[in-house]
Amino acid sequence: MSSNARGVDKTTEQVIHPRPSSIVAALYTLRDLETDVVIIHGPSGCCFKHSRLLEEDGIRVITTAMDETNFVFGGDKILAKVITRAVELFDPKLMGVIGSCASMIIGEDIHQAVRDATPPCPVIEVDIHAGYRDNTYGAIVTLAAAVQARVIDQAEYLRQKELLVEATNLEKMAGVASKEYISPSRGDIKYVTARKLLELLEHKKKGLIVLNAKKETAYQFVDVLVALSTVAREIGNDYLKTFANLDVNVGLPRLRKHAENILNDLAAIGVSIDYITGGLDEYPVTGVNAGRLIEKHYSDYDFAVLLGVPHAVPMKSLEGKTIFSVTNGPRQVEPLKQLGHEHVTVEIDLHPKTLGVSHIVPSELGETLRAVFLEESERTAKTE
Repeated sequence: MSSNARGVDKTTEQVIHPRPSSIVAALYTLRDLETDVVIIHGPSGCCFKHSRLLEEDGIRVITTAMDETNFVFGGDKILAKVITRAVELFDPKLMGVIGSCASMIIGEDIHQAVRDATPPCPVIEVDIHAGYRDNTYGAIVTLAAAVQARVIDQAEYLRQKELLVEATNLEKMAGVASKEYISPSRGDIKYVTARKLLELLEHKKKGLIVLNAKKETAYQFVDVLVALSTVAREIGNDYLKTFANLDVNVGLPRLRKHAENILNDLAAIGVSIDYITGGLDEYPVTGVNAGRLIEKHYSDYDFAVLLGVPHAVPMKSLEGKTIFSVTNGPRQVEPLKQLGHEHVTVEIDLHPKTLGVSHIVPSELGETLRAVFLEESERTAKTE
């Protein structure tokens, strides 16, 4: 058993709690590549929940509805038929065709089915199944297929692949893949956490807010940054520094647009970001970028609020600080507590709330902090 630079146990034990599959990773990557229609070559229930969520993001997800007959005699003909029908129904500019466990087991030739259908648009062909230990493999395979379809170039593929490898390593070191089994938790009570944050602001303590969010989840995580910044402004605490992975110049087109939307919203309400640490797809490394800036310029600060993927910020950059972390993963609470994050809250159901949106979404902790501040202000006003 070895240790990594962050002091977290690296093990190779099997993870037995549920985790997203490589098929799901492929689906979301096709979404980020701005695919209009995705066809899953498999049973109608394959990845149903995630397919339904993706439809909220404006993507058509359909299946070939493979059944017992297709499992025996093959389903290449129905795949070609569904491709043709998808063109008739949706007139896509870019299509994705993705495999499943069923199509893999019977050895379906997705490429031949696409050739037989001869669709008039580019098709990203992803031959994948859910049996890979690392779900990020599905994203890597999809990006490689996107190069073949001439949707992205080789340089962007290599950049994305490196980030996905880093994301996998991060989860194995300090995330939901770091232990055999992690019990889900709702984390600390948000009202109590909000009161502690308000007390720090009122006592003019110096704070760091690090938005290190994964893709569209930034729409809700950033609301905590907004709440802290606006409350601090009202109180007269000028000692907050903000970091965010909202670079509009890197990443896939959809992610750059998300960053632009959020920055526009922040500008409209007068909230500024002091440091841009990278893009929304660079969360495995932008936490390290924020950590370097903190070590160099803000080692004397009192507390840090980490939003999105908190465990990407190295603990050595947070020494001596009270750490507040906000995640959307119930199984991320235990690893964060073990790292030394004193206060951890969970934004339950954040992911569905941030699909298909283009503006900042209210967060539970952000709304609680605003309510606590208003309650405190009204109490003070009555006593004066």
